[in-house]
This record gives sequence, structure tokens and C-alpha cells, in this order.
Amino acid sequence: MEKIVFVIPDMPGGGTERVVALLANEYCRRGIAVAILLFAGHETAYPLAPEVEVISVGEPSGGSLSARLGRIFRMRRFYRENGNCQIWAFSAMGTVFSAVATLGQKHFFLVSERNDPTRYDHRKIRDFCYRRADVVVCQTKDAVKSFPAGIRKKSVVIPNPLEPGEEPFAGERQKRIVAVGRLNAQKNHKLLLRAFASFAKEHTEFVLEIYGQGELETELRTLAGELEIDRSVIFKGFSDHVLADIREAGMYVLSSDYEGISNSMLEAMALGIPVVATDCPIGGSRMYIKDGVNGFLVPVGDAEALAGAMGRLADEPALGERFGKEAAKLGEELAVPKIADRFLALAGMGGENFA
Repeated sequence: MEKIVFVIPDMPGGGTERVVALLANEYCRRGIAVAILLFAGHETAYPLAPEVEVISVGEPSGGSLSARLGRIFRMRRFYRENGNCQIWAFSAMGTVFSAVATLGQKHFFLVSERNDPTRYDHRKIRDFCYRRADVVVCQTKDAVKSFPAGIRKKSVVIPNPLEPGEEPFAGERQKRIVAVGRLNAQKNHKLLLRAFASFAKEHTEFVLEIYGQGELETELRTLAGELEIDRSVIFKGFSDHVLADIREAGMYVLSSDYEGISNSMLEAMALGIPVVATDCPIGGSRMYIKDGVNGFLVPVGDAEALAGAMGRLADEPALGERFGKEAAKLGEELAVPKIADRFLALAGMGGENFA
């Protein structure tokens, strides 16, 4: 039986890591052998089935060439010892390392592009390695279009699966605005803080809860203090039960400068939480949010527009309820088994529900 090997830097928490965990657990449920190969760490923040094999072949390299070569050597040895495995790289660097590590070997090679392809710094190297893949899975049509023709020909669009378990909340929503994502520049929490500072002048009863961790936490806490909203902003850190934490929130806000598809945004929509999101490249938000129908889209970097949309949801509960009911329909469309089947079909492994 073929083994699926997911390749990812580490799993300390985040959207890509959650997708890998969901797919890995689903395939184990079906009796498919699964491994997760970590090449820059050893954490596994999300629950994994006991049958999932986790292998760490290195820690963060810090730019060290010898560390990277050692990592590639250990990856090559693992792939050679598992000659019947399929390589599913959910990382651009994981694709590069795997392409080098498998020279002279034959494996089915799937690449899943997880972000805005135009933001990658070493595109020529990445594209050279992506051409070695049998298939490249993108999250949006805009992502496909950003690649050279040779890669576009082997590209398909598959959205993220949504974690099951939490039913949409039907009661009166709490005066809480929630955001979920790593505290890094891409997510632009500074924009969110500035928008909330404007919003809070007229809506003093609301609090902002930010779930996630990252290198900008100290800087963001400082900014909240400078904006005099620190008493209303709560940094919640990482949560492995975030869906239960945010289920009764009044609204979810995505402030990113760019995204593939924000998994946390889709999960919020499936929970029936009214959503405001930046209309950021590469089109993941607009792919699922119909502005004014099941959520609000606002321009990237526009704090005034973001605050205005948040204000409308706070002032018009019926509007938020309507958005939530429409958005909750995504739960069935993006169910884990359906998305898992689409990946398996690409890999020639069939699927329980693929059509």
C-alpha cells in the first residue's frame, strides 16, 4: 500500500498545519498509511491520530548550509526507505528540499501552494522544482494564473477542508470581535487595531480578541496601548479549541495584506459568524464572500473601511444574522471527506465520495 507523506516545516499552529492534520487524520480513518515529515522543527500542535507517523529531519537551519544539507540527506534516506510513498509537499521550501532529495528516485509528487505565489522571494528556484511535481494544487484561480505556463498546465484548484464538530450558533451573539492568525506582518493586525480604535469610539461595549502567537506580539501590545484600547484588546495566544472559543462571537475580522485562503475565515463563516475581510490577493476572500450577501469585503490596508464595516454589523444585528445564515452553508461544501477525496483522485488513489 502506498504511503502519503506530508512535507511541512513544523506544526506549531496555523492554517496550513491544521489542513495537514485534518487530511492526515481522515486518511488514517480510511486505513491509508500516512506520515508527516517535519524539516524545521518537531512540534505537533493539532491532535493527530495515533497511526500518523511523525518524522523530524531537522530544526530551523538559521541559514546554515550544512544544516540544510543534513536535512536533505535525512529526507533522501527516508524517501529511499519508503520507496512506495507519495510526496505531498505543503510548503514551497519543502518542495525544493524534496525535489533535491529525490533525485534519481521515482515518487508521485504533489505540491500544495499555500499562499500568494507572487510573494515568494526565490521564484526561479521554486518554479524549477514545481515543474518536477506531477500536480500543483492551488487554492484559487488567481494563484494558478500567477505561475508560468508549464506549471499552470499541471495545476488544479482545491479549497481547504473545514474542521467538523461545532454547529452554527443560533442565540444572541456576544459583543466580541475575534481574529485568528499568526501575529506576523502578513496578517496586518496593526490595521485591525487601528480600525478597532476607531470603531470603539462609538461601540465601547465591544472587546477585540486576537487568537494566535508570533513575533509581533510585543509590538502589537505596544500599539494597543498607544491607541488607548489596551483594556479592550485581549491577546488570547494559541488555542487548540479555537472554534469553540469563537463560536458565540459577534463578528470575525480578517485584516490580511495577502492570503491563500484563510482557513480560520472559512471556519468562522461555517459557524455562522458574520465576517469582515480584506479583499486581499490571491482572491481567497472574494472566492467565498459575496460582498453584502454573506459578509463584507473591504480594500486591503483601509482602516476606515474596515471600521465602517464593523460598525454596520454592530449596529444592524439582523444584517449579521443574515450574513451568518448564508455563510454557514459552506460547512457542507467544504467538508473534510469531500476535499480529501479530491486530493486522492489526483494521486490516483480513488476516494470514498469523489465524483
